[in-house]
Amino acid sequence: MTSKTAPRIAFQGALGAYSHEACLQARPDMIPVPCMTFEGVIRAVREGRADLAMLPVENSTYGRVADIHRLLPQSGLRIIAEAFVRVRISLMAHDGVKLEDIKHVRAHMVLIPQARSWLDAHGITSEAAADSAGAAADLAVSEERDVGVLASEVAADIHGLKVLARDIEDLDHNTTRFLLMSPELDQTRRAENMLTTFVFQVRNIPAALYKAMGGFATNGVNMTKLESYMAGGSFTATQFYADIEGHPEDPAVARALEELAHFTNFIDILGVYPAHPDRHGQ
Repeated sequence: MTSKTAPRIAFQGALGAYSHEACLQARPDMIPVPCMTFEGVIRAVREGRADLAMLPVENSTYGRVADIHRLLPQSGLRIIAEAFVRVRISLMAHDGVKLEDIKHVRAHMVLIPQARSWLDAHGITSEAAADSAGAAADLAVSEERDVGVLASEVAADIHGLKVLARDIEDLDHNTTRFLLMSPELDQTRRAENMLTTFVFQVRNIPAALYKAMGGFATNGVNMTKLESYMAGGSFTATQFYADIEGHPEDPAVARALEELAHFTNFIDILGVYPAHPDRHGQ
């Protein structure tokens, strides 16, 4: 950890981004550190400019966040908690502007389709921006009175914009899962319901993955996520990212991991952390 008087938490995006909202919810006592990229977030922690990182890993509508599973194993950081943020979309504009004045909106390209029905119903056109919170910051210093931004309500508060409409997303269950990451692995049991995240690469033998997964089935360990991705630029070296319920010291989990080791080239535990109370509500 760094020696700063106030702990800092890094996230990708501008102030007011949904990742910033995740930081405010999970660690309201920490100073947010905005970064341009996911790699920048990781560097901020590794170089001591931040104490923790908040990284999105998957969305209930759009699936996993691109490149994040490739970055996590190489980051040198470890997962200490998970967080969930409901993607609530607000339309914001300058103070004094009315909803009927808005003809055009800007937002991140992923956010616009999530409010398409509402925008079409109000005859509002849209334009993709690099970042929704950044678009809010840009609008705040402009004189545009017929343009709005779609973003988190946190962005409106930060940039002094007025919210004209709330919860305009088409799907009311759209939620993003974030991982809170630290330089150190913490395997302390902090809750009854724990999760373990790890990556592994199966050996190049017939039915290796089937055999590797058998230990979790026979020991009654619930695997909540299993995703594959190419490793090292090879079409034959497939790496897997997995989430399981339980702690490595649980007898059933320990037996399953021991069996997994027989059919893999390596296993790397990325984190052992409490299951968030909202997990089963998603």
